[in-house]
This record gives sequence, structure tokens and C-alpha cells, in this order.
Amino acid sequence: MVKPEELAVNTPLVTQLTPHTTELVLLISVFIVAACGLLYELAAGAIASYLLGDSILQFSTIIGAYLFAMGVGSWLSRYLDRQIIAHFLRIELLIALLGGLMPAGLFAINAYAPEGFRFILYLWVMLIGMLVGIEIPLVMRILKRHTQLKEVVSQVLAFDYLGALAVAVAFPLLLVPQLGLIRTGVLFGLFNAFVAIWAIGLFRFELRAKGTHQIAAGFTLLILSVAWLGANTITTLTEDKFYQDPIIFKATSSYQKIIVTHGKQGHRLFLNGNLQFSQRDEYRYHESLVHPVMSAHGAPKRVAILGGGDGMAVREVLKYDSVEEITLVELDPVMTQLFKDKPALAALNNDSLKSPKLKIVNQDAFKFLENTLSSDIKQHALYDIIIVDFPDPSNYAIGKLYTTSFYALMESHLAASGYAVIQTTSPLIARASFWTVASTLEAVGLNVAPYHAHVPSFGEWGFIVASHRPFNPSMTGHLPKNLRFLNDGNMSALFNFPKDMSKMIMPANRLSNQTLVNTFEREWGSFSP
Repeated sequence: MVKPEELAVNTPLVTQLTPHTTELVLLISVFIVAACGLLYELAAGAIASYLLGDSILQFSTIIGAYLFAMGVGSWLSRYLDRQIIAHFLRIELLIALLGGLMPAGLFAINAYAPEGFRFILYLWVMLIGMLVGIEIPLVMRILKRHTQLKEVVSQVLAFDYLGALAVAVAFPLLLVPQLGLIRTGVLFGLFNAFVAIWAIGLFRFELRAKGTHQIAAGFTLLILSVAWLGANTITTLTEDKFYQDPIIFKATSSYQKIIVTHGKQGHRLFLNGNLQFSQRDEYRYHESLVHPVMSAHGAPKRVAILGGGDGMAVREVLKYDSVEEITLVELDPVMTQLFKDKPALAALNNDSLKSPKLKIVNQDAFKFLENTLSSDIKQHALYDIIIVDFPDPSNYAIGKLYTTSFYALMESHLAASGYAVIQTTSPLIARASFWTVASTLEAVGLNVAPYHAHVPSFGEWGFIVASHRPFNPSMTGHLPKNLRFLNDGNMSALFNFPKDMSKMIMPANRLSNQTLVNTFEREWGSFSP
């Protein structure tokens, strides 16, 4: 005698679709669920890198946790023997809710309960991974009713990998730049929900509680639709809380999340959640970065600025009449466009990005220096001043710009009488990191002259002059008259270091090991304001 539950599993589909069409529909579902699964994994990694830093570490641990959880889910799927289709529907709806709401939920947790963010992040990732791990074996068991096992495995894996490829390409190039992380998550949650609704229709004659499943699917659609419509409100509530001041401009590029706020301290720029400047004291930073080397040279004509897409360093360089040509190398075109075209932001750099003396190159600085080093244009590629204004080496992608490999390229572009200056984190908070940069510059044969300045938004901040000839602070010439921080009398004081910031003997940072990233992470990770 056949038991009712066995009948529900083994009876062929009672639908108007042919077995071939049913198989195709299920494989399309595999494509969608695979795409959704990878999307949630990428979204979690991106959010972790935005909020916790070190993108390589965050993506590595997120992917590892997710894959482990998938393995656990695959193992657990063996215990789902009866009503496989009903289990598949429940799993799909759970993934739709957990995955679709994950970006919004994580941003909210980071804003309102940051102390629990890391734990909840990995718990959330592992729950989704476990459900996805259960999901795929269930689909294979349903397909097995129509196809031989060897064909089921090859077809499911083929469509799974195709779905993963589609999302891997679309996530950084289309989805995040156009929709943002919150709406991207909700969109793919809706895709999971639609797969569940599709399955309800396809297997409607086999479901015992079709009405209950329809209600659950409708409820899931309602929640995700509300989240889609309220994405801007959710973003405002979470980000305004995190950034304290109201957000006036925001953009997510292929490289980073750009936020500009405006409050009592004026405009503030954040990249991936990290403060880059505050309007109330940015002049201290940019004057200290630019004017020691510019005034020491005497009459610089060709200047290269690597990083600094906000145009503040360009603003300071343009105060020297001798300058004929400035090349600004900024990886992210969204940054330069924002600070060139938005009137409120362009006013901060005095419209410097519209100067006829300026050439903007949106390219990786490492590649730019490599590409302009060919023998036929080497003479033309020499600069009197090179200003290096990169973010701190908080991950390996940025850390490569603090290595002997990069500084050797920089040295090849520096004129014999020229000077380079590198922003070099805090010599007080990250003392070992600061002196590691100095050792790295010396390792490529450059003379170094470290100095520091107090910037209230950041505390004590460090810079290093690098040159072929020794740099003497007393060599600095007259400064422009309209500066707010530096004057001819206080310049030399910047080059004096108290005992708690004094020189440390550190190994050079090389591309093959990038010890600086680990040192930086350790020092700033232990810092408590």
C-alpha cells in the first residue's frame, strides 16, 4: 500500500506542462536561485569591507563562512524526506526575506547597535548559506523525477555557475552603482519570492496546503515591496545616524561608497565610512601636504597629484604662478565629477577642477606610472612635484601604493631637483606604520624628511618628503599670502618630532608581503579615542 506522503513525493506532475518544459522551468529556477545566493554573498562582503575595512580579509572570511554554511545545509538536506516541494517553497521564502533584507538590516544594526554588528553579520551570512545549501539538493531531487542522475548533476551545476557568473559581472558594474546595496538586496529577494510563486503554480496539484503557501508568498512579497519603496527612508535613517550630520550627496561607484554630509562642521567627506576631510579644518591638512614641497622647490612647473579627487590639493597648487601643468590621477571618476560639477562641493576647492592647467586622468595610479614610463616619453613624464594623497593603507588594494614597487615607479618620474610628498597616517597613533613608509622610501634610494601637523578632525597627522637631493626645512621659500595655517615662521616646527613620535627602525613594505597593512590594522585596531 502506498502511503499518502510517498504519493506526494513520487507522483508525476499533474500539470499541463510537458516533462521537458517542466525541466526547463526548474533549471531556470536554478539559475535564479544561484544568482541570488551569490548576490547575498557579495553584498555581505561589500558591506563588511565598507564598515570593517580590509576588503580582502572581509571578503575572504565572508566567503569562507558562507561556503561552510552551504556545506552544513547540504548535509542537513538529507533529513528532508517528505513533502520536498513544500520544503523547497519554505526555503525559498526564507531566503527571500533573509537575503533581501540583509543589506538594510546590517546597515541599521551598524547605525544603532554597532557593538553587535560583527556577530550578527556572520550569523546572518551563515543562515543564508545554510538555507542555500539545503535549496540546491532539493532542486536536484525534484529534477531527478524527470531526468537521469548524471544529467541532473551536470545541468544543475551548469545553470548554477551561469547564474553566479551573471551576478559577478552585474554586481559591481550595474546593480550597486544604479540601485545601491539596499535596493539590490531587495530586488534579489523578490527574485527568490517569484521562484517560490512560480513553484506554487507549477506544483499546485501536489501541495497539501496550497492556500497557506500562497499567503506566505504574498506576505513575503508585501514585506519586500515595502522595503523597496522605503529604501530611501531606510538609507536616510541608518546613514544619518551613522554619519551624525544630514547627508547631502551620496553615490556608490564601482570602487567605493561616497558620502558628503553637512552640519555644524560644514561639509564632510566619507569614503566607505571613513572620514576624508572636514571643512572646518581641511585647510590645515592640505596646506601641510602641499606647501612645504612647493615653496622649497622655488618655481615648480609640472606637478602630479596622485589621489586627491576632491580637488583640495589642486586648489593649493594653483596658488603658485609658476605652475604650468597639473596632472591629477584619481581612480574614481565619480569623485572628480562630483567635486567638479556640484556647486557646493566645487566651491570647497575654488573650482580648481575646472582649471585650464589641470588634466584629470581617471586611472589606477600604479598603472598610470607604469604606462608613462616607456622610453620614448620618459623625459616628458618627469615632474617637479609629486603629491601622493591616497587613503591610509587599510587593505591590500591600497597597500600596494605604499610599497617599494610603487615608490620605485614614483622615483622614476621625479625630476632630479624635484620633491615628492606622501600623506602618511598618524605618527602618534600608528607610529610603526608611519616609519615603515619612511623606510620603504629610503629602500628605493630616496632621501626622506618626515614631518607632522595637528588636524583637529584627525589629531597628529604625518607626511614625508622624498627626494633625490636632501631636503632641508630651512630651504623653504616664501609661502602664498592667503594661507590660513602655515606661515614662514612655523614651517620648520613641523619637522620636529617629540619622543612619542620619534623615529623607529622598521622594515620596508614590499609588494610580496605588504607588512604595512597588518601593522596599520594592528595599530589603528587597538586605538581607542
